[in-house]
Amino acid sequence: MRVLMLSKACLVGIYQRKLEEIARWEDVTLRVVVPPYWRDERGVMPLERAHCAGYELRVEPMALNGSFHLHFYPRFGRHVRAFQPDIVHLDEEPYNLATFHGMALARRAGCRTLWFSWQNLQRRYPPPFSLFERYCLRHADAAITGSHSAARVWRDKGYGGPLAVIPQFGVDPQLFAPQRRRGGGLVVGYAGRLVEEKGIDLLLEAVAGLDDVRLEILGSGPLRGQLAELAQRRGIDRRVTFRGVLPSLEMPSFYGDLDVLVLPSRSRPNWVEQFGRVLIEAMACGVAVVGADSGEIPHVIGDAGIVFPEEDAAALRGHLARLADDPDLRADLGRRGRERVLAHYTQAQVAAETVDLYRRMVGAAA
Repeated sequence: MRVLMLSKACLVGIYQRKLEEIARWEDVTLRVVVPPYWRDERGVMPLERAHCAGYELRVEPMALNGSFHLHFYPRFGRHVRAFQPDIVHLDEEPYNLATFHGMALARRAGCRTLWFSWQNLQRRYPPPFSLFERYCLRHADAAITGSHSAARVWRDKGYGGPLAVIPQFGVDPQLFAPQRRRGGGLVVGYAGRLVEEKGIDLLLEAVAGLDDVRLEILGSGPLRGQLAELAQRRGIDRRVTFRGVLPSLEMPSFYGDLDVLVLPSRSRPNWVEQFGRVLIEAMACGVAVVGADSGEIPHVIGDAGIVFPEEDAAALRGHLARLADDPDLRADLGRRGRERVLAHYTQAQVAAETVDLYRRMVGAAA
């Protein structure tokens, strides 16, 4: 079967391992269309060509780059006509223009279609996004959501077709693997956007009450300056390092420097944590993880880490103090975390479940 995928997320080099795993199946011929870059509040993310074996990676200009809802690919129809896919996999939310545009082109060519969603809150959109959403829910042959809570949202909105719950991407356990740690005081890390809903200020407050704990903050965003000022006010600026953004292939080395990774997300009326990919990357590297009970975080961590109540800096501080004093606990959580990733979150497993959905779609068409 011939699969044409549209995905701005596959700019990221480590995510392309899933594409190689999909292409390994003998009955799949895969072409993936990506933009040359994506622009958001963190800056410009260029295409990383890292894992491109066994499939075609095609670069197409994106119109309205940086607009999450309104971007689209003006020349995508050329790929639909030239590649003649059996399935068009739109790796975008169903209320976005890129999904509606791609689905309309695919249906006109007689292709089966599916879309992907992380949306785990009931949200109502004004036109034209409500119209895009209605069209994509009505005409998709299948859908994928990254979590069970997202699946419930789309069922409640009226989508009645085949729906698989599969994380958008897994982890390559050979790239993300445990590394030898050096001694010294506890090193705690955070990786992600520097925005209010991610709760980095809460993490700074927790670390401020602990001695001999260093904090590594990786990422960029509008709160960078405010967070640096908070660290200075709390007298911990010498123990806090802001490291900016790393290429995806360098992330394993970042996790290799940590004893604990914390994801202190806080829910908002229009957002709750959709997955927390950094958790499974750190777990694969044998790093103990701690996360707030926001959205999917408790389900991702399972029994392989520590979950604390949102906004509770004192509880987070207590967990970090316990981990600082108990290296055996850190080692046990690290081992259990990697075992959980190997059981549920590898790129190979995500790819296999995706290909199984493709086969069911082609079988239904036949």
